Amino acid sequence: MAKHRILIVEDERDIAGLIKHTLERNTDSEAEIVGSGDTALKAMTERPPDLLILDLNLPVLSGVEVCRIVKARSDLRQVPIIMLTARTSEDDRVSGLELGADDYITKPFSLRELTARVRAVLRRVADTADRPPAGVYRDAHLVADFDAVSVAVDGTSVRLTRREFELLHYLVQNKNRVISRDRLLERVWGYDRSIETRSVDVHVGRLRSKLRVSGRQIETVVGLGYRFVDEQAN
Repeated sequence: MAKHRILIVEDERDIAGLIKHTLERNTDSEAEIVGSGDTALKAMTERPPDLLILDLNLPVLSGVEVCRIVKARSDLRQVPIIMLTARTSEDDRVSGLELGADDYITKPFSLRELTARVRAVLRRVADTADRPPAGVYRDAHLVADFDAVSVAVDGTSVRLTRREFELLHYLVQNKNRVISRDRLLERVWGYDRSIETRSVDVHVGRLRSKLRVSGRQIETVVGLGYRFVDEQAN
C-alpha cells in the first residue's frame, strides 16, 4: 500500500526535521520539507500531497497567503491543511480556520498531539476515498452531487473546501436530525473531542455563508448542535 504524502512547510529546519522524523516513524507516511511559501506552492503543483502542515510565518509568501491560494485553486483546494504557528489568540486561531484550514496547532506543541491529529486527517482522507457513492441531494435552491463533488445554489456553482463539503455531506445524510458538535468532530474531523468545538462553529458559519439562501437550512439548535432541514419544510 502506498504511503501517504505529507508536505511540511516550515523554515525552522530543526522543527521541520523533528516533525518529519516523528511522523515517518509513527504514521504510514513519507514527508517532504520545504522552507518557504513559494516553494510550497511549486511542490504542490508538481505533486499534490495528501496533507499540508503549514507554518504561518514563512519567507517570500506567508502561510496565510499559501492557504488562501491553495483553497482558491480547484486542483489543490481538497488538500487538508494543519496550520502551525506561535500565535495563540483566539482571533488568530479563528482566522486560520476561516481561511479553510482543517486544524490549528500553536507552538510549542506536543509531537504526540500533532501525530494524533495527522493520523485522524489521514484516516478521514482514506475513509473518504473508500466511501461508496453518495448520490445527489436536490431541493428548491440547493443541488449537491456528492459523487461528482459539486454543489450549486440556484444554478450557480459554489466552491467549498474539503472540510466544508464533508460537513455538508454529513449534515445532509442526517437531515432533520440534531447533530452535536462533538459528533461532528468525531465523524467529519475524525477527532474524539481533541480540538475546540469552536472549529465546528467557524466551519458551519463559512458553509452557511457560501450556501447563501440555502444556508438557512443549517439550523442551530441551542445547547445541542446543528440540524439540516429540507427547504420544503421551511
